[in-house]
Amino acid sequence: MRFTDIDYLPRADDGPQYFQYAFRLLSGLVITGTGVTTGDRHDTAGRTSALRFSSDHPLSLIRSGSGCWRYVPTDDGVRFVTRYGYRPGWGKAVDLVFRPLIGWATAWSFDRLRLWLETDQTPERSL
Repeated sequence: MRFTDIDYLPRADDGPQYFQYAFRLLSGLVITGTGVTTGDRHDTAGRTSALRFSSDHPLSLIRSGSGCWRYVPTDDGVRFVTRYGYRPGWGKAVDLVFRPLIGWATAWSFDRLRLWLETDQTPERSL
């Protein structure tokens, strides 16, 4: 629900990972943007990733933002923790409705990843 496509751009050996993203609203109406993975850490306590992204598209509800997520193995499965922040593209009034929806969509997408890790049920199947 947050991105329709994410395409990773060629990466230098020790450089950051840049990407382009798209969100398809309707057939032929696509909001695009770019981003960069700003950090990735994997250790015995779990894995953490962070990114920044932005869009100049006039219909984009998010002008720029950043986020991080962490997954931690537990005795019961996997626990996902995510945080994000963004600058709205359409102003505060629209953001009052949009922000709770993007929070719900983020939690739902990470729950689909949790199911994939715990039960091998693919995100497409749990959609």
